[in-house]
Amino acid sequence: MNEDQDIEQVKADGNEQGDIPEEVGSVKIADEVISIVAGLAATEVAGVAGMSGGLAGGIAELLGKKNFSKGVKVIVSGKTVTVEIYVIIEYGICIPEVAIEIQEKVKEAVESMTGFEVVAVDIHVQGIARRKAKEIEEQENF
Repeated sequence: MNEDQDIEQVKADGNEQGDIPEEVGSVKIADEVISIVAGLAATEVAGVAGMSGGLAGGIAELLGKKNFSKGVKVIVSGKTVTVEIYVIIEYGICIPEVAIEIQEKVKEAVESMTGFEVVAVDIHVQGIARRKAKEIEEQENF
């Protein structure tokens, strides 16, 4: 027998070492975890000054607790996810370009890390922030 036939025979017999039963238990991913993944992916995009989280997120940050899901709303339905991102964009940056990049990064991150299908990533631009003078000087020096 050649190698291909050996592999097919093992698959047919189901005796391959390390076989894992189809169902070994369940894995449940909390909505909060999906929110954190989406939030971290969104903040990595150039041009995003921050996330807009409302009153509860602001109070948590004042108390010293970093809220990585701030500005993210997730709706899970079975194995599909809809994500809403609330961002603050840096002044002078093309908003549509940043929004598209956020959508792509969030979709890729959530799908690759959770296995869920992302059906929509809605971007809500809540404000514009001025870049810090030091950041502007650094960019001009390069």
